[in-house]
Amino acid sequence: MAGVSSLHITLYITGGIAAYKAASLVRLWKKSGHMVRVVMTESATKFITPLTLATLSQEEVVTDNFAEPQPGEVSHIALADWTNVAVAYPATANFIAEIANGLAGNMASTTWLATTAPKIVFPAMNEHMLNQSATQRNIVQLATDGVTVAPTDTGFLAEGYKGEGRLLSPETAQEFVTYVLSRGQGVLQDTQVVITAGGTKEAIDPVRELTNRSSGKMGYALAVAALAAGANVTLISTTGQLPAFGINYIPVADAREMQQALTDHFDTTDIVIMAAAVADWRPRAVAQEKLKKQPGQETWHLDLVRNPDILAHLGTIKTHQFLVGFAAETQDLLANATKKLSSKRADMLVANNVGGDGVGFGADNNAVTVLQPDAAPISLSKAPKTEIAVQLINIIGRAQSAQQ
Repeated sequence: MAGVSSLHITLYITGGIAAYKAASLVRLWKKSGHMVRVVMTESATKFITPLTLATLSQEEVVTDNFAEPQPGEVSHIALADWTNVAVAYPATANFIAEIANGLAGNMASTTWLATTAPKIVFPAMNEHMLNQSATQRNIVQLATDGVTVAPTDTGFLAEGYKGEGRLLSPETAQEFVTYVLSRGQGVLQDTQVVITAGGTKEAIDPVRELTNRSSGKMGYALAVAALAAGANVTLISTTGQLPAFGINYIPVADAREMQQALTDHFDTTDIVIMAAAVADWRPRAVAQEKLKKQPGQETWHLDLVRNPDILAHLGTIKTHQFLVGFAAETQDLLANATKKLSSKRADMLVANNVGGDGVGFGADNNAVTVLQPDAAPISLSKAPKTEIAVQLINIIGRAQSAQQ
């Protein structure tokens, strides 16, 4: 979970058909460096084995209410005290009813009741069970008690038809937990942040477009890092890829759509990070039908006009906003980026050599240099874009705070 330090996570698995998905969630958390201990209800063991979870978590799985492996230690209290966050995934209607009413009849409900750390519940059940007044009443009670209840997905259920109550995917669940835990902490707490991502697509005709090789990975990584730092994040993107849970997403295609989306949000924004690769040029006119090659035609001339310079425009109208631009260069990186920092009136410029080996457009890694007026450049050496994003958000947060 980007932006959230290593955690002690206690995962409660209850007896639903979606219990198998918990194995993937354990793997995601372990890959992110977290410690995971699993508590299973008896019915959960009918759907997925404790051995599977023990192997993935590298911890003993708790299933027996009376097991006391450590003399002098009360197991459910010790586990509750160890926990930084308690997550029920999946949470059946029965388990939700138990914990909403403070029951403590098995190891899962007993440990849950003893836990004082943040608690997050991921419901999973048939939509008829989910929408029953009793279940909804229990969900409201959990929320009243300070438990975070995640939404369910809509899709094909075990019964063979489409409906509500489907368990969120492990990836979305991981993002949701990060989102919940990041509230109330971080260098961008309660800051309004708008981030752009991807390469703009300027239509030529109904089947062709003028674009670039930007994948949007850097912008998406920045959005997740900003969210984890406590910001309220809006992502304006050309990629069509949905962002992490909790991020306001605005899809756009070309430079003019991106400029309009930025203009709509600019007055209420504290920080703008222009990570998108915006085309400098667009076709003067967009053909309504596919342009066909003609017999004997050997060349094709495309009449282009300048696109709006979005970063420069924002630089001229900004008041309180902290404006961050990106410079994608293949030569004279610092010289070109320094000129851009000044000419665009940006508060910070992130320069990256897109011609470098294994960095830049489309790559999973990046290496950048951060420029600010009257400050020494800050070099961030080659690392995964997710790590670069966390470092950049920390730099941006400190700089924006100092400017206020």
